[in-house]
Amino acid sequence: MVTENMMNDRKRTRQRGFTLVELLVVMVILGLLASLVLPNFFRQGAKARVGVARSQIAALGTALDAYALDVGRYPTDSEGLQALIEQPADAKNWDGPYLKKAVPSDPWGNEYVYSTGGQAGYELVSLGADGKVGGEEDSADISSSD
Repeated sequence: MVTENMMNDRKRTRQRGFTLVELLVVMVILGLLASLVLPNFFRQGAKARVGVARSQIAALGTALDAYALDVGRYPTDSEGLQALIEQPADAKNWDGPYLKKAVPSDPWGNEYVYSTGGQAGYELVSLGADGKVGGEEDSADISSSD
């Protein structure tokens, strides 16, 4: 004989949890949302790194200009950016260090490529995410002459 309490227990049992189909539908919806949101999120990170590289290149350019004002020339290719931290042997009137800390790496962990010449008397380049010359999007080179 089925009592009223037993029927209430059965109703409560059915109402306690989600079915497997309901859980799968929720997981599919979450997966679709993630596939729409995450690519945009990662693109923002790439844009931020490009912005940081441009800022670091500008700051290094300011330090190089100060070096050139004091010494009368930009560092040679062999002296490189290290001349902003340590006085080269033939750099008279050197009044550095021109950077408060060590020469930074680019946002992808690579060294900046420094060479004499270019429009400003030097060129600084970050090789981007791939660390190779050329490339597209976040792998594109970022130069002081851009």
